Amino acid sequence: MPIAVLLRALLLGALVLVLSACGRGDGGGGRGPAPVPVTTLELQPVRWTDELKALGTAQARESVTITASVTQAIASVEFESGQYVGKGQPLVTLVQGQQAAGVAEAEAQLRNEEQLYERSRQLAERQLVSRADLETRRAALEAARARVATQRATVADRVIRTPFAGVLGLRLVSAGSLVTPGTPITTLDDVSLIKLDFTVPEAQLPQLQVGQRVNARSNAWPGETFSGTIASIDSRVDAVSRAVTVRAEIPNPDGRLRPGMLLEVGVERAARQALAIPELAVQQNGSRSSVFVVSEDGASVREVPVQLGSRRFGEVEVVSGLQAGDRIVVEGTVRLRDGARIREVKPGADGDGAGPAGKAPGKTEG
Repeated sequence: MPIAVLLRALLLGALVLVLSACGRGDGGGGRGPAPVPVTTLELQPVRWTDELKALGTAQARESVTITASVTQAIASVEFESGQYVGKGQPLVTLVQGQQAAGVAEAEAQLRNEEQLYERSRQLAERQLVSRADLETRRAALEAARARVATQRATVADRVIRTPFAGVLGLRLVSAGSLVTPGTPITTLDDVSLIKLDFTVPEAQLPQLQVGQRVNARSNAWPGETFSGTIASIDSRVDAVSRAVTVRAEIPNPDGRLRPGMLLEVGVERAARQALAIPELAVQQNGSRSSVFVVSEDGASVREVPVQLGSRRFGEVEVVSGLQAGDRIVVEGTVRLRDGARIREVKPGADGDGAGPAGKAPGKTEG
């Protein structure tokens, strides 16, 4: 029994020594844990601009599928896939032997009617034929001219031309193919300007207006930004999705954007004054966000809940919870708790828990 009492006394003494060492810490003198080295930032209003995000689909300025208007075999194909063409350029010529013969026949009839009319006019001047006979010959002449125009239009239908300038798609026919009305021959797109349609929630409608700047980004061109403006806003809100369709126009002189591309859209909202803090300073616990605010004496901190807004480039907007002039902890928050003592160090200085910081990203002049 005396041995058990002795062991208990030794264990109790060791525990007292450990607690004493922990209580002294690095600060010595039994004053509690040493101050945590941190870097801080004094909040000031900054000029804040952010973007309303959405996804959109690119469309050509003008787009059409070239088809035939008659049933006929193809005599010749006069284009290649991917070729840039001007307005009115011939693409396909259909067989037109019968139609060409019809034009020749109509022109021969026209020449005959012209001669008959001229003879009747001369006789009418000498009053050898009645005025009614002259008018009959004039009507026959006009009918012959109309037949010539009809036959020439039939021949023109056998030559398929481009309705506007643009870039052709894949060639889908060959010489000798039989085409019918609606048979696709190729596609034609004017991609000098891209129409970008996207939808935004109806709650964001007051933040949109025609002429507002938009920035589009594509996975096909990482790091590239294509800028344009809002051209129109749909007059109706979709009753199912409660979203409105917006159309932006983006210049595309080099043709890098193509119809059908999925683009990430950012609509620039009007600049405003706001409090912005580095994302590094935010403590996230579930849906609760908080920031460590330095006390007036600069020796301790308190944890303050905040409501956050939009984000940009490592910064986040503070909607409520902080005010201008508050000093917050940017680095060294890992070891902090509400009421903890702190020791401020310069950004970039080595310290326990406060690594190199450089200039705080939220330090922006308004």
